[in-house]
Amino acid sequence: MSASTNRLANHVALITGASSGIGLAVAEAMASEGASLVVNYRSQEQPAKELVERVLKAGGHAVAIQADVSQEEDVVRLFDETIRTFGRVDVVVSNAGIQKDAAIAEMTLKDWNTVIEVNLTGQFLCAREAVRRYRTQSRKDAPARSAGCIITMSSVHEIIPWAGHINYASAKGGVRMFTQSLAQEVAADGIRVNAIAPGAIKTPINREAWETEEALTKLLRLIPYGRIGEPEDVARAAVWLASDEADYVTGTTLFVDGGMSLYPEFRDNG
Repeated sequence: MSASTNRLANHVALITGASSGIGLAVAEAMASEGASLVVNYRSQEQPAKELVERVLKAGGHAVAIQADVSQEEDVVRLFDETIRTFGRVDVVVSNAGIQKDAAIAEMTLKDWNTVIEVNLTGQFLCAREAVRRYRTQSRKDAPARSAGCIITMSSVHEIIPWAGHINYASAKGGVRMFTQSLAQEVAADGIRVNAIAPGAIKTPINREAWETEEALTKLLRLIPYGRIGEPEDVARAAVWLASDEADYVTGTTLFVDGGMSLYPEFRDNG
């Protein structure tokens, strides 16, 4: 990662699902840019606490808070503890997400509901609480030009259909319109809302897609840029969206996908 430019100095950043994968990389990147961190986790306490320890050892500020983003009372408590610890919140990265894949004929209602509750309802609960807190905070005390920033974590599957993953794709399609509608609603309050849509990123959740040479070769056929993404690719995008460098950007989805969303099957004229 490039050297810090302190773009998030004096910011308090809350990242959900920050104990592994993309969320962990986003948290580390924001800490390196000067942000005080709230590291949210649902069940992976140890890596969340290890991240906090690394930030503290480097001279930063961080705390780990357990919460399930699909539960309203957990989300309210998460924000309450953030405010008690740091006095305010300036950036919310709503990253927590899960997959429970199956063909539709075999998909259970429980697996459908669980994915929708975490990947879409969780976005609603976190964003609603963020807006409420941003509206109560003094604009003159804000460390940024905006009153607050919300970054939702979407996926290339907000626009690319994905057979066998209909619950996940439906949730991400919902995140796309949720992000745009929310951005339209709260822009007058000085609150910016954007989404990041990662493509194939090298994380533990999709290890089967990249850990063998055969699997990686198959995957790379879908990526015109010719490499699988790293969590740091998404983290750098998140830092930029959270900073004043992106102050005039709201209601957009930033695709971090190496061209996966560009219909690669048509690159040889179809």
